[in-house]
Amino acid sequence: MSGGWASLAVPEGACAVELAGEQVLLLPQKALYWPRMRLLAVADIHFGKAASFRALGVPVPRGTTTENLALLDLLLAAHDVAHVMFLGDFLHARSAHAPATLAVLSEWRTRRPALRLTLVRGNHDLRAGDPPPQLGIELVDEPHWLAPFAFCHHPELAEPAAPGYVLAGHVHPVFHLAARGDALRLPCFLIGEQRAVLPSFGAFTGGHAVRPAAGERVFLVAGDMVLAHAKLTVGR
Repeated sequence: MSGGWASLAVPEGACAVELAGEQVLLLPQKALYWPRMRLLAVADIHFGKAASFRALGVPVPRGTTTENLALLDLLLAAHDVAHVMFLGDFLHARSAHAPATLAVLSEWRTRRPALRLTLVRGNHDLRAGDPPPQLGIELVDEPHWLAPFAFCHHPELAEPAAPGYVLAGHVHPVFHLAARGDALRLPCFLIGEQRAVLPSFGAFTGGHAVRPAAGERVFLVAGDMVLAHAKLTVGR
């Protein structure tokens, strides 16, 4: 551990890891913070997903957009963030352009005019269409290079498509823990030698059960803590 780690403040519940020589924090709010660049990375926020279901006649809870923004505000208050990088699937579908959803997003953006926002387009973004210009979001395609990281939506991008260490989402990874007949299904970060997959940040997004590949580490999000699970490191 280098001297640089000594100066990295690790909030309670977070987990500090080194990726491609950079110190980052895995946060229990299911986001990644890169202190040197004052950058917060979130994956799969899926604004408007509940509204999309309601448009199809499915009775689902309201308020998920407000819930997502409140969680973002919590992170912005807790960390020195100048730049938020959305790793794809910002809007869930074309119906997410509903006036009520966009009004809430616009009001939030108006309160944070200096905050830089970048969206790396994901598969849902291609179907939903780009966010409206008044949200002031820089729109890019994957891989989006900010050395030493390649910011992506799909984790399977690799050399030569994504030179660098890949930070991605798309999978909504969760891990099943079982003991003595009991089971837990927890969101997780998958951290490997060439890529990291972030859990889904958004409320009402679900998850996909994963198993770590050789050399990958699993970091479980358990309530207000991120826990490294040593027994879930494969190939070591």
